[in-house]
Amino acid sequence: MGRNRKNQSGSIRFGPALKAVLLCLFIGGSAVGYVLQKNKLHELGSQIKKREVLLERLKWDNNLRTAQLAKSQMPQKLMERVKELNLGLVPSQMSQCVTLLEPPVLERTNRAPNVLVVAAGK
Repeated sequence: MGRNRKNQSGSIRFGPALKAVLLCLFIGGSAVGYVLQKNKLHELGSQIKKREVLLERLKWDNNLRTAQLAKSQMPQKLMERVKELNLGLVPSQMSQCVTLLEPPVLERTNRAPNVLVVAAGK
């Protein structure tokens, strides 16, 4: 003859409820973790995109400034600027230039013997 549920101990009825609660916590925790990870990935993707856009803008600005620098260093532009500021500068004459000749080196400065390194083949 079967037993009555009234006569069963409390731990037997508590087991399935505990399993259900733990299963729900595991599934719920996994879902919350998944959502948090997706949000973090989205946030990191947004940061990467912003920094890539900033990098491209900085590269463009750098190229623009490089072109401006090259243009301002041209001799014609420099002469125009000198005239504009009334500096009274003129190109130097050949009589004002001094040419220095460097004598050839007759003696070796490195007295170490010549070393030839041969790489071993495969």
